[in-house]
Amino acid sequence: MGQRHLRWLIVIVILLGIDLWINWPGTTSVRIGPYSQNVSLREGLDLQGGLEVLLEADVPANQAVDATSMDAVRAVIESRVNGLGVSQPVVQLSGSRRILVELPGYENPQDAVALIKQTGLLEFVDAGTTPLVAGMQVRTDVAGNGAAQATPSAEPSQSLSPSATPQSTPASTETLAAGATTGTPAAGAATAVPTPTGPVYHTVMTGADLSSVNAGADQLGKPVINFVLSAAGTKIFSDYTTSHVGQYLAIVLDDQVLSSPVVETPITNGQGQISGSFTVESANALAIQLRYGALPIPLRVAQIETVGPSLGQDSLRRSLVAGAVGMSVVALFMILYYRLPGIVADVALALYFLTALSIFRVLPVTFTLPGIAGFVLSVGMAVDANVLIFERLKEELRGGKPLRAAVEAGFSRAWLSIRDSNFSTLITCIILYWFGGAFGASLVKGFALTLAIGVLVSMFTAIIVTRTFLHLVLDRMDFSRRHSWFGI
Repeated sequence: MGQRHLRWLIVIVILLGIDLWINWPGTTSVRIGPYSQNVSLREGLDLQGGLEVLLEADVPANQAVDATSMDAVRAVIESRVNGLGVSQPVVQLSGSRRILVELPGYENPQDAVALIKQTGLLEFVDAGTTPLVAGMQVRTDVAGNGAAQATPSAEPSQSLSPSATPQSTPASTETLAAGATTGTPAAGAATAVPTPTGPVYHTVMTGADLSSVNAGADQLGKPVINFVLSAAGTKIFSDYTTSHVGQYLAIVLDDQVLSSPVVETPITNGQGQISGSFTVESANALAIQLRYGALPIPLRVAQIETVGPSLGQDSLRRSLVAGAVGMSVVALFMILYYRLPGIVADVALALYFLTALSIFRVLPVTFTLPGIAGFVLSVGMAVDANVLIFERLKEELRGGKPLRAAVEAGFSRAWLSIRDSNFSTLITCIILYWFGGAFGASLVKGFALTLAIGVLVSMFTAIIVTRTFLHLVLDRMDFSRRHSWFGI
């Protein structure tokens, strides 16, 4: 056995150790120093159940909905649900006015619904000389769907300025942010609200004019929220703040007042700052809420459905049984037809299975029934590569070549066919993955991803692992006395 193959054997042994470490029964996470990775198997909605929510554009039926705006809404909703920690959530367009959200295995459906229900319509509202109390439900001439006012609480007011100096006003307001301990309801909370009452406030501009929002700190180290406006928003904001110094500009999200800062000075550079009684956590939470809340189209929840996993689990059980039977038959065929090389191929196939599964768990890949189908298909392609190699090997042996030279010739001659067939499959996977992402076909994406990973791993096991094992077993063998071991 040459030095090159010996080095590859060491790599294979290390890889086998890593595979066993990751796939050991009961293992859910692995740690290397400060780095930790969750390696538990992730199942899709069709396997483990979860929550399915259908959102619809909350605009008149006769009003056309711009496709670009709906795609922007989908991206924002996807950013929100990613914050839930759900593995591989699905957010896809369904027709021209609807968005389908799937949250596999989510254990807090009420929280998920509350988050998704937020239409995220961010507004800068002209409050005049009267500050609006944080937590109030208001009506505006853009949203038009407010609620009765909430009970105000006594907290220092906030200021809106190009600088970072908090201002004190006679009125009392409170910042609505994650983790608040007052009685003011959090934005998006799943609570019923009364019929909207009170005046209709004018919306100066909406969150669509925001370019960026980030939490930061002022010169004294106090948490603040910095925002940058688009070119159009800069012009609107400049005109308004120039003519309304000393008045209140309320920040409203989903008809609920987040804060009511006073305009200290004209803001003409398109950059502003919301300062007040923030903590680092609350400032960051509000910044995320503003950043991901800038939806160009308001949404309503058209349908909520809890999906049970019973059908998926039954299908999964049958799929696993079918896969195990198929792999057993293939392994038996390789042994009966190719004899000793077939046994070597089966060992390499076992390593292929463990390595591919390790990659699926580390990335992570969410398993769905189409994804499992892609993985099983890649097993067939791994066997196909070994078949090409072994047929070439038998031809070389029949031609009278020594065993070691026949092994090398078999691999080199089969490589071009293996390369072309696998590369064409990878190109197809790329097309399918792009198609699934562009048209919201998440099941197609899962199939393409598992198939592509399986193909890449199968090329490694067929060309490197099988070749190394064959040299390990055959280099010192006398072929003249072992013809039957090769099916010749």
